[in-house]
Amino acid sequence: MASINPVTDVVRAVRDALDGGSAYAPQPRLSDGAIPPGTALVLRTSGSTGNPREVALSAAALRASAEATHDRLGGPGRWLLVLPPTHVAGIQVINRSVIAGTEVRVGALDRFTPEEFAALAADFLAHGTRAYVSLVPTQLHRLVTAADDGAAAGLDALARFDAVLVGGAATPAPLLARARAAGVRVVTTYGMSETSGGCVYDGVPLAGVRVRLADDGGVGTGTGTGTVSLSTGTGVVELAGPVLAEGYVGDPDATSAAFRTDPDGTRWFRTSDLGRLDDGRLTILGRADDVILTGGVNVAPPAVEDAIAECLAELGTPGEACVVGVPDDEWGQAVVAVLAVRDGAPAGRDLADGGPELLSGLRSAVAQRLGAPSAPRRVYVTATLPTRGPGKVDRRAVRDAVVRAEAAREPVRP
Repeated sequence: MASINPVTDVVRAVRDALDGGSAYAPQPRLSDGAIPPGTALVLRTSGSTGNPREVALSAAALRASAEATHDRLGGPGRWLLVLPPTHVAGIQVINRSVIAGTEVRVGALDRFTPEEFAALAADFLAHGTRAYVSLVPTQLHRLVTAADDGAAAGLDALARFDAVLVGGAATPAPLLARARAAGVRVVTTYGMSETSGGCVYDGVPLAGVRVRLADDGGVGTGTGTGTVSLSTGTGVVELAGPVLAEGYVGDPDATSAAFRTDPDGTRWFRTSDLGRLDDGRLTILGRADDVILTGGVNVAPPAVEDAIAECLAELGTPGEACVVGVPDDEWGQAVVAVLAVRDGAPAGRDLADGGPELLSGLRSAVAQRLGAPSAPRRVYVTATLPTRGPGKVDRRAVRDAVVRAEAAREPVRP
């Protein structure tokens, strides 16, 4: 179970594991817990809900995931790997290629630049038939931003892929619109290590996958009605199907809490996300524990982030936004936005006050779209947002940085 670094060795290890060989862990093991029989891969979660756990995925689950993905995308193809093969999104690129018997080409995994992607993709696309690639939103953002700055080779190359899977974190609506306007065949994905990666594409479950919403007591409903809600028809997302993991290695309590079996024998995985179902299409509203309760009103950070991104795009200053709630004597929690912008931001990940003009403009834009409670009460700017795993914004680190910045603010005097 030792970690193997060269990607060629990873491909070999995944192939052997799928064929019934020893289970493979792309990262050093966290514990010496017994691995469930039939496990092919042991993947580490990103730790967004606390300490990372090790997820046991069977060969059957991995095959079901890969086959359902290719079925949705229009058939097997060659994959370009530009994500680290240590997390589920990257390892799934290898898994799909191994199962389909197609080529996987490897890019620079330690850094991603539009220039290097353009050169790599041009060579990759010159050979073979159907071509696929998986990205995280940060990578897509870099390609779109480079194109807006006059260096469009990377985005142009991306538009030549038969499908571009984007997942691992919420993708801002303006970023999706800009990419699709450039001809990129973006497919948004939702899933996690416990579901063999993405299992809901563009809001629609893959073949064999089922989605339901649950109330805060863990009672599932297929109609989308839940008591943990931001509005009617929302609840905690639960997923079922052949893509589910066996459980968490060495943690039976966490396994029994997250994976539950109905009386009819259907096994469900309870996520930590709030969602809404509209005619069978799933919309993710954000993590249940990230919802901000301000003045008695629930605010979903992703919705505010989308509104801010649209406003910034209209102003001609595109950037990434992370919205968090921080303690506030008057409101319980205050909605605070942190923007990663290129101009006027401090070096590194320090935060600077965005100023009254930016705050006023964003408050007005968000209030118009989502209502006054969702409007940020303060705005900070920074050069880059902290991330964890494959490009996912580390919301907890952002919140901690905001709390420090709030403590350093000059007191407001009457």
